[in-house]
Amino acid sequence: MTDTTTRRYTRDRERTDEQENEESETDEQVVCPECGGNLASDTEHGETVCEDCGLVVEEDEIDPGPEWRAFDSREKDEKSRVGAPTTNMMHDKGLSTNIGWQDKDAYGNTLSSRQREKMQRLRTWNERFRTRDSKERNLKQALGEIDRMASALGLPENVRETSSVIYRRALEDDLLPGRSIEGVATASLYAAARKAGTPRSLDELTKVSRVDKDEIARTYRYIVRQLSLEIQPADPESYVPRFTSDLGLSEEVERRARQLLGNAKEQGVHSGKSPVGLAAAAVYAASLLTNEKVTQSEVSEVANISEVTIRNRYHELLEAEEDAPGV
Repeated sequence: MTDTTTRRYTRDRERTDEQENEESETDEQVVCPECGGNLASDTEHGETVCEDCGLVVEEDEIDPGPEWRAFDSREKDEKSRVGAPTTNMMHDKGLSTNIGWQDKDAYGNTLSSRQREKMQRLRTWNERFRTRDSKERNLKQALGEIDRMASALGLPENVRETSSVIYRRALEDDLLPGRSIEGVATASLYAAARKAGTPRSLDELTKVSRVDKDEIARTYRYIVRQLSLEIQPADPESYVPRFTSDLGLSEEVERRARQLLGNAKEQGVHSGKSPVGLAAAAVYAASLLTNEKVTQSEVSEVANISEVTIRNRYHELLEAEEDAPGV
């Protein structure tokens, strides 16, 4: 027997031994080591038990199934999900396919010129097929505007989602004729921000919007009335954390500003006043009272409100503080 034949025989023998070992291990896994009975998997408790003697062979097994439970086929179909979650921030709710712009294959290699031209044509047709009619094109443009403005204003994702739902309702109720897409989108974002307790002033929205302040206010009042949105008046205290953060002030200033606004509400000073002006004046007054002084111009720039308004509201807040009981 040659050396080559000997090595080949040895490899075949080792492979045969490995297969026998695997088969024996498999047999051991399906047979109870105590009584030789059949084993069953208990998925509810994550255990493997013997059907005859009840011996627990394995425990704390990993369950690869879903984290939810379903008691009938209808409930299973409702809870089952595949892929990314749907979102109202996209006109097709994120269910369509996107073709990447990198012009690279699955291995990261750059495509040839012929393949790049082909992918560009596919992208063009894909964009055309994603919007089937004018209503979807309208929605796509509006949701893009909402996302752009929300990013510029630093609004969280829940506000973007809510504003997208408000715009969809306005589109379904046919509230857009006679109004611009940008105007309704901006008004929807303004309403969603107030509803979520993270309001932005009309001046701030006007800076990032493509429509003027009067159109935003007019469209906002219209959609709130037509859609019966329940939106509480803006609370001056909701502006305080953002102003103190932008000015680099401490939590003590924020707490003192909230206290000033609370006294103003008890005295009725806040009635008919701009919540942004009251919040800016409260932050300015609190900074002086806590010896973390900032100038009126700095507060004016952050709050986007005039220094005259800050001075007027500042004196009113101090008077309310003096008249407050227990002071």
